[in-house]
Amino acid sequence: MTMPISDSRNAIIAIAAFAVLFDLGDALPLHAQNLSSGPDVHRIVESSIAATQRHWQARLHYTYIERDEDRRRDSAGHVTSEDVNVSRTILVNGVPFEQFVERNGQPPSAKEERKQKEDLDKLKRETPDERAERLRKQEEETASIVREVPMAFDFQLVGEEAVNGRPAYVIQATPHPGYHGQGKYGSMFPKVAGKLWVDKQDLGWIKVEGQVIHPFCVGLFLVRLLLGSDINGQQTRVNDGIWMPERVEVQAVAKIFFVKSLSIDRVMAFSDYKLPQNGAPQ
Repeated sequence: MTMPISDSRNAIIAIAAFAVLFDLGDALPLHAQNLSSGPDVHRIVESSIAATQRHWQARLHYTYIERDEDRRRDSAGHVTSEDVNVSRTILVNGVPFEQFVERNGQPPSAKEERKQKEDLDKLKRETPDERAERLRKQEEETASIVREVPMAFDFQLVGEEAVNGRPAYVIQATPHPGYHGQGKYGSMFPKVAGKLWVDKQDLGWIKVEGQVIHPFCVGLFLVRLLLGSDINGQQTRVNDGIWMPERVEVQAVAKIFFVKSLSIDRVMAFSDYKLPQNGAPQ
């Protein structure tokens, strides 16, 4: 079966990588040497967002593996459920397709295999117009996650650090006072603060740390993340300065149906990024 991105997964990624795929239009590219006389945090942020947009557009041409680990604990800290799902994203006529590989160490069932084959065959039969419409909807959904980021946050350059041997700007992001989100995911932004590390050479986002500062709901509003929940993300540098998601970790205190308290440990790991041999979508 296909494994579409759920609302809760989109919410996690939105917090962990505030500005992925945000379209800055006429924003000017910024090179590290331009900052030597005095870094401008707004230009760093805008240029890093533009760079991230280019990197994630390039990601559409890659295949990769995703491992999604989900552990839930009760108020006493005991694990009540644990699931590990592995999927592989491939390209079908230039369109990303997520294949289910295994769940908790077991391969797909015969029923799941049949359903996945049906979905794959359906995608292969799509006309060019149908594929274009599918991609348009995916791009709009992604854009809606981050459209409000520049208005939702205030940014402050707090220093420079080396991360894995690479010099990086360290930037604090705090919700803009009085801002009220308008989009599907924009309502989350006033509820989270974060810090990001921007690679000085590529302007890619090396890592992001976010913390919930006001409770909010994710998914179908049945899970409420509480104060103190942490969501952290890391990216990896592939090929010629392209930065791709590598790991997103969630340590959340939550309420289910606003009543039952539990903690959620979730790790999404991305690996084995590869371009098709001819360097173009397949």
